[in-house]
Amino acid sequence: MKGFHALQIDLTAHEKSLLDGARGDGVSMAMRLVVRLAQTMGAKHLRPITGAHIDSCLYHGQSGLDYVNVFVDSGAKVVVPTTLNVSSLDLLHPELFRGDPATGAAAKALMDAYIALGCEPTWTCAPYQREQRPGFGEHVAWAESNAVVFANSVLGARTHRYGDFIDIAAAITGRVPDAGLHRTEMRRATQVVDVSCLSQQMLSTDAVYPVIGFVLGRKCGSSVPVIVGLPEDVSEDNLKALGAAAASSGSLAMFHAVGITPEAPTLEIACGGVVPDETIVITHQQLSAARDSLSTATRTDLATVNLGTPHYSLSEIHALFEVMDGRTIHPSIDLYVSTGREILHEAMQRGWAGSLEASGVTFVTDTCTYITPIVRNTTGIAMTDSAKWAYYAPGNIGVDVVFGSLGECVDSAVAGVIVRDEGLWSGAD
Repeated sequence: MKGFHALQIDLTAHEKSLLDGARGDGVSMAMRLVVRLAQTMGAKHLRPITGAHIDSCLYHGQSGLDYVNVFVDSGAKVVVPTTLNVSSLDLLHPELFRGDPATGAAAKALMDAYIALGCEPTWTCAPYQREQRPGFGEHVAWAESNAVVFANSVLGARTHRYGDFIDIAAAITGRVPDAGLHRTEMRRATQVVDVSCLSQQMLSTDAVYPVIGFVLGRKCGSSVPVIVGLPEDVSEDNLKALGAAAASSGSLAMFHAVGITPEAPTLEIACGGVVPDETIVITHQQLSAARDSLSTATRTDLATVNLGTPHYSLSEIHALFEVMDGRTIHPSIDLYVSTGREILHEAMQRGWAGSLEASGVTFVTDTCTYITPIVRNTTGIAMTDSAKWAYYAPGNIGVDVVFGSLGECVDSAVAGVIVRDEGLWSGAD
């Protein structure tokens, strides 16, 4: 590209050709963005990727649509398998959208534009729940904070925390800067977090993991912590909830868990041989205080329950099915479950989703209830089992929130009032 200098970046002949416009102006622009990011991050060269996950498909205004249309109009296409994050619309249940029709039309145009680039219309914030997901050591360009944490931590794939606009540029060029969490030395733990003093009762409760993540994000910010003391049989759903909360309350992009995550068979290996002297200890008192801080409500007029942030997995839908146990949601309460369309299809096949819908559950796909105007009653209290939802929803959609376990959420939805089980947070075995 005339007038553009890729200073200090060692490009291959192929990369130079993309920069010079061999595949069109759109690809050239995408390459300039990737190179500029590489310069900013201090990378010496670029790295090929095997896949991408795009967050830019969520509509925030006309500029996002204008941006992607530059690529569409130039004939650019993604060159690696590319999944799409949540959008601003539920295309399977369009009647749920309560927003401005013009905004909805623009959001749909944005979704169509990304499909035109060759992206897969997955519309989920949890692409790691699909059968096709990156393997250990694979380099990808993933956006969406919880997906980034899961890819790095649980899968052992490698991605930096990419944001809107650079994500699709990486997918179109097939390149990212060789910097950040793509590099082994940047993935080593620099903080030790010990949860071994927590009771087995607490660690066997799903609700504790998003709260551990919330505390982790607050204490560790953007560092790479290693957690000591988690049970070896902790589930992927628990790790998902932990990582999503940590990425929300801080800016965490990766954590290790000794004996659990693939790059932490031992504490020493997770730290690259140099274990930090100081250890952060998380106590049950800290978790109880954090649980309380996730609740903004002082009233008791429950209106809605929101589950599935990040999107519920098949096992989480099954858990909801079992906890519901044939009960019916109170007529004054809306219970929403956000999930991916592929997961919902499987849950339908197994009969769980149909039974839950008959009980009064509303499934939401393609988007999430804390970012899109779907929740019918935002003046009453909203309850959730997600620390991420509890953290963002008050600012995004103006609701007062109560955080609780899945059991508390379901019991509350059935009773029509907030039901709490304080024994979950006593810290006693």
